[in-house]
Amino acid sequence: MTPEQNPGTGSEPEYPRTVLVQILLPDAADGESLNEQFRQTRVELVDKFHGITVYQRAPARGAWRNPEGEVERDDVVMVEVIAGEFDKPWWRQYRQLLAERFEQREVHIRALSIDVP
Repeated sequence: MTPEQNPGTGSEPEYPRTVLVQILLPDAADGESLNEQFRQTRVELVDKFHGITVYQRAPARGAWRNPEGEVERDDVVMVEVIAGEFDKPWWRQYRQLLAERFEQREVHIRALSIDVP
C-alpha cells in the first residue's frame, strides 16, 4: 500500500484511515465450555476481516453494578480486528449474536479510528 501525497502540504504522506474494533469477551481460561465459542468467533472474524488479535494471557478484570445494585465481576479478554470501515448495523447484530453465544447480558464493542502507515 503506497501512501497518497498529502494535498495540504505536498510533502507528508497521508495514509488511509481504518478502524480498530475491540471486543470484550468472557475469559475462557476458567473452563472448556467457552473454547468452542471462542473457536467459532475466531473463525468468523478471520473469515470476515482476514485477521484477529486476542489478548488472552493477562485477562482484564471487569466490574459493574447489576440492576439489583450488587457489584458483579468477571475476567475478560480483548479481541481486536482491523476494518476498512465500521459497519454499525453489522456490528449491532454481531454483538447480539456474541451475547447469546457467550451467555452474556451484553458484550462491549468499541471502534477507534486509526492511521496505519
